[in-house]
Amino acid sequence: MKKIQMVDLQSQYAKIQEQVDSKISEVLKSAAYINGPEVHSFQKNLETYLDVKHVIPCANGTDALQIAMMGLGLEPGDEVITADFTFAATVEVIALLHLTPVLVDVEKDTFNMDIAALKKAITSKTKAIVPVHLFGQCANMEAVLEVAKEHNLFVIEDTAQAIGANYTFKDGTKKKAGTIGTIGTTSFFPSKNLGCYGDGGAIFTDDDDLAHTIRGIVNHGMYKRYYHDVVGVNSRLDSVQAAVLNVKLPLLDGYCDARRKAAIFYNNAFKNNANIVTPKTGNSCEFICENCDCHVFHQYTLQILNGKRNELHQHLLDNGIPNAIYYPVPLHSQKAYADERYNEADFKVTNELIDTVISLPMHTELDEEQLNFISSTILNFVK
Repeated sequence: MKKIQMVDLQSQYAKIQEQVDSKISEVLKSAAYINGPEVHSFQKNLETYLDVKHVIPCANGTDALQIAMMGLGLEPGDEVITADFTFAATVEVIALLHLTPVLVDVEKDTFNMDIAALKKAITSKTKAIVPVHLFGQCANMEAVLEVAKEHNLFVIEDTAQAIGANYTFKDGTKKKAGTIGTIGTTSFFPSKNLGCYGDGGAIFTDDDDLAHTIRGIVNHGMYKRYYHDVVGVNSRLDSVQAAVLNVKLPLLDGYCDARRKAAIFYNNAFKNNANIVTPKTGNSCEFICENCDCHVFHQYTLQILNGKRNELHQHLLDNGIPNAIYYPVPLHSQKAYADERYNEADFKVTNELIDTVISLPMHTELDEEQLNFISSTILNFVK
């Protein structure tokens, strides 16, 4: 059996090596490393894929979040609500801009922002909501948009883990993750479903004026060289990374299908074990339908209910199966973001999840032999 990896980028690269090498060679020959043709091409290609008016590439997903907040004109003291159960980058940029982070609990089934908790957290100082589309599926965006409209709030989608996912509204309308709110952001970190070979990110919006502002921010606040109209940063997607992404973007839907296929295998393997809760898809479905497009399984995350999650984590490592605990400490308990405003009773689900979740190998190159070994190893341990 081939060695199991959490993410097998080597095998993925082997399948596209000729195209990737050729594209990178073109960049090297052109020496157009910054804002070259590959960057502009990728921007247009991603706009078409997402059906969004404006894609602004940038250096990484964290910058994308920060720049989005800068572009919206948020000011120190403004409150920004986001989920407690996620990676720190989401709250990190809020703090860096001297905004006030407000953390709320998540839903147990989807790991995404709890709408009741969101409503409870709104104050007169609230200016924006940052729903995080965790592990590969959108938060309840229809409800988020209703809350935002009622209170005149911006919606900044953190789509770092869900690019390629669709969100279906009650009327049947579909929109891509990151194109639903005021502004969307994503990361092209190598392990993402659409990953480059370094760091990269992008910002999405249909708002012409907002897009114009952001294009200045990412380039030192310049629209004309050496004329700085707004306070900006230096955050650009380089041409080599854009070249890689131009090769991989047409393959994204296939990559997501491969991940869903692996997720279906896992779900079927674990469905009869009372101590294992498999991830839910849109509308908390108990299964992954044949035409599923709502979840792209950036991570495949189980909940282990017998109190032996940590022991399972080590057991898998002992058997050569990489795995991860996303996330072991909630944001409200992190030293950097702890605040006396927070009440543990308001984070009941998050505090349960940190003791039960475990993420299994999930990528485009998993084969049936590997999946059988992973699932049987877990079932032999979790009785």
